Amino acid sequence: MALSFCGNDLNDSYSVENGVLNNPCFVDALNLVPHVFLLFITFPILFIGWGSQSSKVQIHHNTWLHFPGHNLRWILTFTLLFVHVCEIAEGIVSNTWMKSNHLHLFLPAFMGFIAATTSVVYYHNIETANFPKLLLALFIYWVLAFMTKFTKLLKFADGGVTAYDLRFCITAVLVVLYGLLMAVEINVIRVRKYVFFATPQRVKPPEDLQDLGVRFLQPFVNLLSKATYWWMNPLIMGAHKRPIELKKIGKLPIAMRALTNYIRLKDAYEEQRQNSEDLEKSPSIWRSMYRAFGRPILLSSTFRYMADLLGFAGPLCISGIVKHLNKTEDGEGTQTGELKFGVYFMSSEQLLQNTYVLAVLLFLALVLQRTFLQASYYVTIETGINLRGALLAMIYNKILRLSTSNMSMGEMTLGQISNLVAIETNQLMWFLFLCPNLWAMPVQIIMGVILLYYLLGASALVGALVIVFLAPIQYLIATKLANTQKSSLDYSTDRLKKTTEILKGIKLLKLYAWENIFCDSVLETRGKELTSLRTFAFYTSMSIFMNAAIPIAAVLATFVTHAYMSDIESMLTPAEAFASLALFHILVTPLFLLSTVVRFAVKALVSVQKLGEFLQSEEIGDDSWRNGDMPVSLDACKKHPGARNRKQPMRYQMDNYEQPLRRQLRPTETEDVAVKVNNGYFTWGSNVSTLSDINIRIPTGQLTMIVGQVGCGKSSLLLAMLGEMQTLSGKVYWSNEYDSDFSHEERSKNRYSVAYAAQKSWLLNATVEENITFGIPFNKQRYKAVIDACSLQPDIDLLPFGDQTEIGERGINLSGGQRQRICVARALYQNTNIVFLDDPFSALDIHLSDHLMQEGILKFLQDDKRTVVLVTHKLQYLIHADWIIAMKGGSVLREGTLKDIQTHDVELYEHWKTLMNRQDQELEKDTDVESQTTLERKTLRRAFYSREAKNQIDDEDEEEEEEEDEDDNMSTTTSRRSKIPWRVCWGYLSSGGFFLVFLMVTSKLAKHSVMVAIDYWLAAWTSSALNDSSSYSTSNSTTDNSTLGKMNNAEHLAYVPVFIILCGSGIFLCLITSLSVEFLGLSAATNLHHNLLNKIIHAPLRFFDITPLGQILNRFSADTNIIDQHIPPTLESLTRSTLLCLSAIGVIAFVTPVFLIALLPLAVAFYFIQKYFRVASKDLQDLDDSTQLPLLCHFSETAEGLTTIRAFRHEARFKQRMLELTDTNNTAYLFLSAANRWLEVRTDYLGAVIVLTAALAAIWMSSYGLQSGLVGLGLTYALTVTNYLNWVVRNLADLEVQMAAVKKVNSFLSTESENYDGSIDVSQVPEDWPQHGEIKIQDLCVRYDPMLKPVLKHVNAFINPGQKVGICGRTGSGKSSLSLAFFNMVDVFEGKIIIDGIDICKLPLQTLRSRLSIILQDPVLFSGSIRFNLDPGRTCNDDRLWEALEIAQLKDMVKALPGGLDAVITEGGENFSVGQRQLFCLARAFVRKSSILIMDEATASIDMATENILQKVVMTAFADRTVVTIAHRVHTILTADLVIVMKRGNILEYGKPEMLMEQEDSMFASFVKADM
Repeated sequence: MALSFCGNDLNDSYSVENGVLNNPCFVDALNLVPHVFLLFITFPILFIGWGSQSSKVQIHHNTWLHFPGHNLRWILTFTLLFVHVCEIAEGIVSNTWMKSNHLHLFLPAFMGFIAATTSVVYYHNIETANFPKLLLALFIYWVLAFMTKFTKLLKFADGGVTAYDLRFCITAVLVVLYGLLMAVEINVIRVRKYVFFATPQRVKPPEDLQDLGVRFLQPFVNLLSKATYWWMNPLIMGAHKRPIELKKIGKLPIAMRALTNYIRLKDAYEEQRQNSEDLEKSPSIWRSMYRAFGRPILLSSTFRYMADLLGFAGPLCISGIVKHLNKTEDGEGTQTGELKFGVYFMSSEQLLQNTYVLAVLLFLALVLQRTFLQASYYVTIETGINLRGALLAMIYNKILRLSTSNMSMGEMTLGQISNLVAIETNQLMWFLFLCPNLWAMPVQIIMGVILLYYLLGASALVGALVIVFLAPIQYLIATKLANTQKSSLDYSTDRLKKTTEILKGIKLLKLYAWENIFCDSVLETRGKELTSLRTFAFYTSMSIFMNAAIPIAAVLATFVTHAYMSDIESMLTPAEAFASLALFHILVTPLFLLSTVVRFAVKALVSVQKLGEFLQSEEIGDDSWRNGDMPVSLDACKKHPGARNRKQPMRYQMDNYEQPLRRQLRPTETEDVAVKVNNGYFTWGSNVSTLSDINIRIPTGQLTMIVGQVGCGKSSLLLAMLGEMQTLSGKVYWSNEYDSDFSHEERSKNRYSVAYAAQKSWLLNATVEENITFGIPFNKQRYKAVIDACSLQPDIDLLPFGDQTEIGERGINLSGGQRQRICVARALYQNTNIVFLDDPFSALDIHLSDHLMQEGILKFLQDDKRTVVLVTHKLQYLIHADWIIAMKGGSVLREGTLKDIQTHDVELYEHWKTLMNRQDQELEKDTDVESQTTLERKTLRRAFYSREAKNQIDDEDEEEEEEEDEDDNMSTTTSRRSKIPWRVCWGYLSSGGFFLVFLMVTSKLAKHSVMVAIDYWLAAWTSSALNDSSSYSTSNSTTDNSTLGKMNNAEHLAYVPVFIILCGSGIFLCLITSLSVEFLGLSAATNLHHNLLNKIIHAPLRFFDITPLGQILNRFSADTNIIDQHIPPTLESLTRSTLLCLSAIGVIAFVTPVFLIALLPLAVAFYFIQKYFRVASKDLQDLDDSTQLPLLCHFSETAEGLTTIRAFRHEARFKQRMLELTDTNNTAYLFLSAANRWLEVRTDYLGAVIVLTAALAAIWMSSYGLQSGLVGLGLTYALTVTNYLNWVVRNLADLEVQMAAVKKVNSFLSTESENYDGSIDVSQVPEDWPQHGEIKIQDLCVRYDPMLKPVLKHVNAFINPGQKVGICGRTGSGKSSLSLAFFNMVDVFEGKIIIDGIDICKLPLQTLRSRLSIILQDPVLFSGSIRFNLDPGRTCNDDRLWEALEIAQLKDMVKALPGGLDAVITEGGENFSVGQRQLFCLARAFVRKSSILIMDEATASIDMATENILQKVVMTAFADRTVVTIAHRVHTILTADLVIVMKRGNILEYGKPEMLMEQEDSMFASFVKADM
């Protein structure tokens, strides 16, 4: 009987004479009983349960509940499984020493393993179904198992088995484990009382799980799922079918929300503040961070230490396997076990000599090490995200309390705040991610060196020294890298600024033929940027080179030293060589990372210092004084609605924000004072008072106006009343008389809110409607009334999505007037008693101001009897005021009604009167055909008339991918989303130049071949040494031993030179590869940017009409940055890790061909993992990016609109929004990092399986005479695979995301350029053409795009040299299109324009445009000197420039500026008024002495006086030239020689103005009448 349970080599196997329990075989059989019992009971339950579950919908996670002792049970079960594996191994190995098979040695252990697995599966199912009664089965099982094992242990002790024997130890450990599990089970009964108790306890799952919106389940799943991220599977697999959206990732669990963490950090911070004796000292942020988030970091560090220690198991197991393979080659392992009870007992050393056991141990160690490592990463990342959320909330709260003077005095700029939010918090988060490395790495390095010393002796220290000496160089390179990155960042901001200017003024540049001059200046900056990028690339490649070269150098130094130092006895064996090789591989990572970590630590210190300064900066005074003259006690502050409700901090609410109640009116209120200021002295931060001796009152329910010259403190007065200024002395009283019939709470709410429209309009990044309602419920009638009062309807109709259009920073750009009217509308819509309007008319033209005054302020607000305070310059409205406050030089000049002032201060009244008259005259002149508003609307319409075309461009990215394939069924989307964009990659590489690509590919291949050659040579060398030393010890004693030794040593040293040459060439090739990749990336970036810039600058004007500016700028900023800095390292890393994995698999396959069979299923698994991961990762990355932007915007918006938010009292709502945005972004980021862990765990396990199969294959092959050196080689390579598999996938995913940037740039490279050449050669055009300025227009048809309708239809006209021509017509009649046609800017598809005998369509564009001049209606100035703006090409002398400035009435002003012609103009000409800018544009046209001048509504933004001067100038300075004026105010062309009236692209009337005026029914006459 070959397979007998008790073995049949002894006759008494089955005898029970000495008592049943004394037969060891029977005791083992008894041990089988509990396992079999458990399997019999649980299998039916599991199958029934599973059967019914599959028919039902999957149980939702809101039933999940952890029973008490959940984690402990999982840990114990895993330990139990491990001990069972040891028991099985020990049994099998002992069994091989017996004469016949003894199944009882390992069968019970095997059944125990299955039962333990079943127990945990069973437990998990019971737990998810929340049905604890079934746990009774497990309880019985643990009791039985404990009893049987205990019996076995007692019998062993009786039989004299000691702790030296491994089986005794295993049994003892099992007894302990079963006992502990029994205790866990009893505890569940004790807590849940599900049996033996009358009242079982009802337990509800945690609050998060009851909320079905929470999809991030990591904290709630069981340990196995936690370790392997099993719960992520549906999400990642599902990403394939449809993209992951925000809905899919749900909300954050409560413990991770920003609010929770903010409270934790804030408490720690405040606690320090209270405990510190020294009040001046600010609390330490480090300590608060440690108190709030220290525990998870400690946990993570523990995991990290465990992982690092397990990491050393790899090299040790390799050395063991290779060593013992030799022994088995030399002769069978000796059996030294003792026979007791008729079976062998072995010690643990003997077990560890078995190579198969070592291979399994290696596998388990790898799996555990990787699990711990990923757990450590996850915990730090989660903590880092929590910390970031808390810091953001802290910064935000501080921003809301920042004192305004800080912002205005420039102590805290918006830039600093956005840096805090975008950079410093992220630096701290990254520091937390990396900080366990700070204390884990030194330990890892020290352990590694000790092990190396133990393996190789003193020569190991030489190698370690090489590494230690080269590490500081790494650090140096890293710091250099950071500096270069800074400088290249500065250049790129500069380049972006220039590019933005070009794009904003592109129309002007094209009309003046200046695009090349400006293009060159961008290219010059780009050249500087590329120089610093070149340095960057060089340092990056050095850093990569050091990484690759250090291990080679260390190995070289170690082995060569060892070869020369060692005698023949201690020559290198394969076991030592490959174990130390693996150790060197382990050591390199911490050394390389250490420099990064130290750099991050330094950055974190700086960040914390900045944060500390920010948190200590000045805050605004407590505004409890708005409560009238109540003394402010502490209780009042506590009751203040801003105080958080501490009982429910978990709910999303920072304050209970409620709507201010509308007050009911009572007749007695009319004389009340709403606000009163007594002896107020206010300042903006310095001790000099800005406002002094202020005594004013604001009557309730009336219209108060504040007037005065510019800069006399009108706005400051409003802000002082709102409490934004620092009070030096005096008091502001807010009345609370009228609210006495409300409770105190309501009163405070009511009074707090003041509707405030600031002078500088402030918009949110939201829809128009949200900007107006501003967080108050939508009321249709009220909304409609407000919009009419502010005459916003026509503007809203122009927007592509009406009032649902996004406006603001990232939305559509509105003009100043439109923005201001929206802000006023917001103030009107609010339901507050008091309305402050700060100069609402400044950006509006006359009609709108009147309408707003009548409808909005007098009707809408006064009908509601709201108290209105209006700051204005328009004195003609004073007659409407109930109360007037006149200011001068920071104090009040007069206060009272208009009548009072008329009687008491005649002088002031007269002064006002003259000013009023002047304004009235302007009013009359201003009522012309097209007012400023219509102009603004026109610009809007221009931006949108091509909306459809813009949408086409937006969609083109998607269209390219879909390539005609319209049916969007599942399979096509799936295949499309998992495809790697090879075409784009190839395009990218080829733009880098073929030579570099060739160099990169060959050097990479050569490098990896050499690396393999080095290790193969090592294998050959050590194997030969092994054979030599064995022959040396067994050699004949007759031969002279010493000669043989010398000969061997010489042979042995003969391997050294080759080894040195190989290592040297390896290091050299490392250098070449790293340089070639970086410089390939650099040349690709250079070419792509150059082509992009050229394409865009030479694109037709139409392209800029239909492509949003933001989209073009994105190509130059974000996408160029990715191409410059991110793609090369990703590419390098990807090629390196791929080639490493391939060479490793190649080596293993070469050593043990059997491995190839196992490789197939592994490759399939790997393919699917990477395919799923790449798609999901791309989606999550997009989500992370898209949720980050709103968050940063929200911060900068808040900082800009502080005064408004505080006046409205909407802090709570804004905090709420910030918390939501932070949480959304954190959710996306958490899922992204969890997905990365998901991938890494899976690839790491695959790597472990590769190691296991390689080891087993090698051990099996070695019995067929495989050299032990080669076994070591194969195993060392298998170990490296685990490290690099996940990098392959991560880099693939990254590259895919980054290639999108290349793709976007390429999509712009396909735009058509304008045809610059023309059909006539430049030499055929006379130098002074056009000398006369005669213009013939014949049958001209013009359209903007072949797809669109023509805008000019068959226009004919003839203009004599020197004639002054006026063109007028309603908006959209084609006036401007005609002016563009002169410059060939639009598509002339029929007819022609002939100037001085030459058809302009045949001319080269550069020639044509440089010979004509034009003045546009929007003045465009560029940053630079005045000289540069007038004459960028440097073609004129100074006299000519001064002459032009004189003509344009600017000479005196420019002379007064510092630097004269070289005075600086800021971006967009912001340091000049609009009128002055327009005059500069005129001067620019005069500098160019061309005989044809076209003025496109050039006088629209100039006041009357200047305009008259201009008209005169044009008449005199241009007396002999042809001037075509496109009229905006008809009276400007009354003196013209010829008038053309256009309508819908046709000429309606044509003739002298006098003649047209005489015809009663002429269009021109009606225009003039309207204008008079």
